Amino acid sequence: MTVFGFHASHEQIHPARLLEAVIHAERAGFDAAMSSDHFSPWSARQGESGFAWSWLGAALQATNLPFGVVNAPGQRYHPAIIAQAIGTLGAMYPGRFWAALGTGEASNEHITGDPWPRKDVRNARLRECVDVIRALLAGEEVSHDGLVTVDRAKLWTRPEQPPALIGAAVSVATARWCAQWADGLITVNAPTGHLREMIDAYRDAGGRGPLHLQVHVSWAPEQAEAEAIAYDQWRSNVFAPPVCWDLETAEHFDVVSADVPMAKVASTVNVSADLGRHVGWLQEYVELGFDQIALHHVGQQQRAFIDTFGAQVLPKLRAA
Repeated sequence: MTVFGFHASHEQIHPARLLEAVIHAERAGFDAAMSSDHFSPWSARQGESGFAWSWLGAALQATNLPFGVVNAPGQRYHPAIIAQAIGTLGAMYPGRFWAALGTGEASNEHITGDPWPRKDVRNARLRECVDVIRALLAGEEVSHDGLVTVDRAKLWTRPEQPPALIGAAVSVATARWCAQWADGLITVNAPTGHLREMIDAYRDAGGRGPLHLQVHVSWAPEQAEAEAIAYDQWRSNVFAPPVCWDLETAEHFDVVSADVPMAKVASTVNVSADLGRHVGWLQEYVELGFDQIALHHVGQQQRAFIDTFGAQVLPKLRAA
């Protein structure tokens, strides 16, 4: 049966309010949670960006939910530090934590002052980071000289079972590449044909483990309100790669998204006041074979969404 989770968007919500939201989501019937990991929001209108790793410790302690986080090791984060963070949460909360690893976006990574590499270089850097993280979680002492440098690193606190390292992808080619190293695949909502191609590419290349999907939704009792929420909060998030990878600041995203039409937002976010439509959209994703679906209501106010989907959407999906 598909697991339905709550997505914690640090770019949009103060971490204290986000902790309250995930606690409420568990009480409302959500099965799991996942977290973003940003240094910068996508827009000044979103206006937040708490540190995910501090928050994850609190959220795991405050709930009984399994959690995942989407992380980009290699520039802003040294892979040995990410291995230590993963290992510590895995040791404290066995079986409840996984990490999805991707190549990142300049909006978060440029803060180091280092050049933002080409995508092929970022892929190669991520693969080195994955190998370093796996070796450290396995108890090895690691030294490495390449796109990242590691000198005699060893984790002294490790979980008995290393948490899963999930591959993050939005393209068919990246999904196929992730099959070389990942313990599962995560992507975001897209047309079902594209999602099916990604799943097939991952599995045909030998990809193992669960399939995760993050779904952006905007719901409100009235259609105009659902559209207004999506347009205000998510119109800066509609740009396909490489634009979304390479813009550097929230101001850049706000400038390029100033004249985005609502139809473009609706191609990225499932926007509707009709709960039946949301059930239908989510059922299509279930039928594609996703093992876990994390629902991200793109508004900054989460309580009504949590209560309504917990009471009227999730039960219908579980009964289908």
